[in-house]
Amino acid sequence: MNRLYHVPLSPFCRKVRLTLAEKKIEVELVEERYWEPSPDFLRRNPAGKVPVLRIDGRVMSESQAICEYLEEVVPTPPLLPRDPDARYEVRRLCAWFDDKFQNEVTSKLLYERVNKKVTGQGYPDSKNVKAGSSRIKYHLDYMAWLLDQRRWLAGDVMTLADFTAAAHLSCLDYISDVDWNRHIVLKDWYAKIKSRPCFRTLLADQISGFPPAAHYADLDF
Repeated sequence: MNRLYHVPLSPFCRKVRLTLAEKKIEVELVEERYWEPSPDFLRRNPAGKVPVLRIDGRVMSESQAICEYLEEVVPTPPLLPRDPDARYEVRRLCAWFDDKFQNEVTSKLLYERVNKKVTGQGYPDSKNVKAGSSRIKYHLDYMAWLLDQRRWLAGDVMTLADFTAAAHLSCLDYISDVDWNRHIVLKDWYAKIKSRPCFRTLLADQISGFPPAAHYADLDF
């Protein structure tokens, strides 16, 4: 049985979960306390990070590398376009969210509000939370600007860029840190993603001590 070692509110794990589900690859989800790494987990990934995917006898780490591998071995439905310029744009946006958005927003909001308590690292740093709450507005504006010109973030078809962005925003939406009323085009985009079958397991996630926002699993939010 294929296995994904993950943390429910990790955007990197969620990106892989969305890709697996979209391509109808069945996996067993195994929650991993990466902050208390076991010898077995460190053998799977000496970096001590999730996600880790065990599939077809292989053990893989790093979310972008995993998703691109899955795209190559299960090309349908496609999440990367064939045109080199279009593929570049998808990869650029994946990096934008997994690097810039992660550092400026996700790590300042989700990690401060949830991860610190879960991992026993203390209380949220109010300066970081304030910085994340301010910076997310810029990113939402940028996404809306893209969607004003395109059907999806990277072009006219849904791609891995949309899953990467949705993975981050879904984590923040769990704790009600996304102002969906800021841009109707962005809310419409997320509603389309959220309604896909691949999103169902994400909407069922429950974190002990942190109930989801009332609208989190509502498709008509």
